[in-house]
Amino acid sequence: MSTTNAPIVTESAYLTLHYRLATADGTDLVTTFGTTPATLMLGQGQLAPFLEQRLLGMTEGTHQTFELSAAEAFGERNPELIQPVSKKTLEENSVPDADYQVGDLVDFAAPGGGRFAGVLLQVRENDALFDFNHPLAGQSLKFEVNLISVL
Repeated sequence: MSTTNAPIVTESAYLTLHYRLATADGTDLVTTFGTTPATLMLGQGQLAPFLEQRLLGMTEGTHQTFELSAAEAFGERNPELIQPVSKKTLEENSVPDADYQVGDLVDFAAPGGGRFAGVLLQVRENDALFDFNHPLAGQSLKFEVNLISVL
């Protein structure tokens, strides 16, 4: 029986890989297949944590596809994340004088210096209704990986 000494992905591994994230029906959201492979270091936020978790323990040379439920991916949709934002708050914390349209992803300054984004659902007289769920929340996804090298 032959044993392999191929490197294995650890929490701080430096990887070269092709990857594809797609909707459950196979529509590509992001892919490096057919282009230059991605080079990244785990634990640096370059991939979503739930994707990094799938890579841990994988052996160099592996080509695998994972089916991720909504809960395993960006989570289920949370109705509490659909919130009104006053026009004053919107003007103070987003791009001044922007002409936002329904469906736009709007970036906000958050208290404490962070950023967050929401999709504009409706403009009303005194406020606007936003969905702060991740745009891929509630969706099952496919994650395909071709692990080229592990350092």
